[in-house]
Amino acid sequence: MKTLGKISNFAGNTFAIWVILFAILAFFLPGGFTWIAPHIALLLGVIMFGMGLTLSLSDFKAVFQAPKSVLITVLAQFIVMPLLAFGLATVFQLPAEIAVGVILVGCCPGGTASNVMTFLAKGNTALSVSVTTVSTLLAPILTPALTLLLASKWLPVSAGSMFLSIVQIVLLPIVLGIVVRLLFRKQVEKSVAALPLVSVVGIVAVAAAVVAVNTENIVKEGLIIFAVVVLHNVLGLALGFLVAKAFKLDFHDQKAVSIEVGMQNSGLGATLALAYFSPIAAVPSAIFSVWHNISGPILATWWGKNSEHTEPIDKDEKTA
Repeated sequence: MKTLGKISNFAGNTFAIWVILFAILAFFLPGGFTWIAPHIALLLGVIMFGMGLTLSLSDFKAVFQAPKSVLITVLAQFIVMPLLAFGLATVFQLPAEIAVGVILVGCCPGGTASNVMTFLAKGNTALSVSVTTVSTLLAPILTPALTLLLASKWLPVSAGSMFLSIVQIVLLPIVLGIVVRLLFRKQVEKSVAALPLVSVVGIVAVAAAVVAVNTENIVKEGLIIFAVVVLHNVLGLALGFLVAKAFKLDFHDQKAVSIEVGMQNSGLGATLALAYFSPIAAVPSAIFSVWHNISGPILATWWGKNSEHTEPIDKDEKTA
């Protein structure tokens, strides 16, 4: 189990590399990855089950200990990213299916990778975990509702069916994971070390599958989608930080809010896009998965290395 744990940690620490590598492989050798596409919902369910296995009652403490911070971050998550997506789709006059794909990923909850990035950035990891959990639990209602509100201008949106899908592939696996942890705590704690490997394999497979079934579309529209995705992510990170600063949260919280807002559950976006729209609508989620696993580690590393210099300044400013 120790060896598996080391492999799992290595996979988690080099996550971005694997996403990029297999996305490139899928682009040039699509036949080796298209078979994964019909199983994307199952893969996401496994990832969410793993998330449930890692949750305990202590992870919800931050919700009650710092309700203001959690509420601000969750609201920012479901306001900033959806509105940014709508604005970018409108300004760039994106084709309907791509516009819906951008909006869909913007309406998704925060991704679990944000917790790792917040830890590396020396931010408030407890806040990040709590917000990821709360936003994911709210996703069955808010993701379909926001997608209906913002994307129906381009294509019809079946919010009811989308709600049921998110319950099945997100909510139920998480609840099942929590129950299994409660019933078999000792066994689960022994296997938790392997969960990052499961998540990495699952998300890499989802991204590769989406790229594989969209090679022609990526050649035609890839540059504009990439530009929009980069802007979406970078503006989300920046606005998340500014929102936290505007509400006078401390620097640890500002870092957590920024990363939580800017990093999306792109696997869920890809799954819903394939199920309810078209393969090309899943491309923004796939590219988002690749890109935010580049921008996230860069920002987290920079913040982590500079925290010793910035935090005392921040504290002095607060006491001034």
